[in-house]
Amino acid sequence: MSRTFLYARVSTIEQTTENQIQEVRSQGFEIQPNRVVVETISGSVPATERNGFQKLLERMEHSDVLLVTKLDRLGRNAIDVRNTVEMLNQRGIRVHCLALGGVDLTSPAGKMTMGVIAAVAEFERDLLIERTQAGLNRAKLAGKPLGRPSAASAAQVQQLKSSGISQSVAATKLDVSLSTIKRLWNKTT
Repeated sequence: MSRTFLYARVSTIEQTTENQIQEVRSQGFEIQPNRVVVETISGSVPATERNGFQKLLERMEHSDVLLVTKLDRLGRNAIDVRNTVEMLNQRGIRVHCLALGGVDLTSPAGKMTMGVIAAVAEFERDLLIERTQAGLNRAKLAGKPLGRPSAASAAQVQQLKSSGISQSVAATKLDVSLSTIKRLWNKTT
């Protein structure tokens, strides 16, 4: 007999998983508390590297069902989500996503849905890269300096060094970190 588990994740401690749990209940699911795994960790961390998700995997068995409210609870990008769903499918675990109408992502229809989502995500990523490159090229042509602005120049640091002050005083005067001063302390201008 299959058991149903819920994986509820938020990215920061200021957030709560309560909305996800309420959403599952409002859809008619009554999941035993010991089958609800709540985790606070960034979605950029692959699911297989999350402690809570690892504990979930240890408890789940073949024919169990994993519920998530949205795909982004499993991962930040389509590739990570797809890999996680495929790994669960290989273990005989079905994955249902409420935001997609409760579709089983391991079924043929779910796999098609995942394929479409992955294609759209890849398309969006390619467009973002294209727009970013166009913006960088436009900025270069306009003569705008690119990259992170320098917090302090080597010349400024050398001038303060030659005046005989300490590195910590130089850091305070230039309002930069001590590590920045140390990095520039022995550079020649």
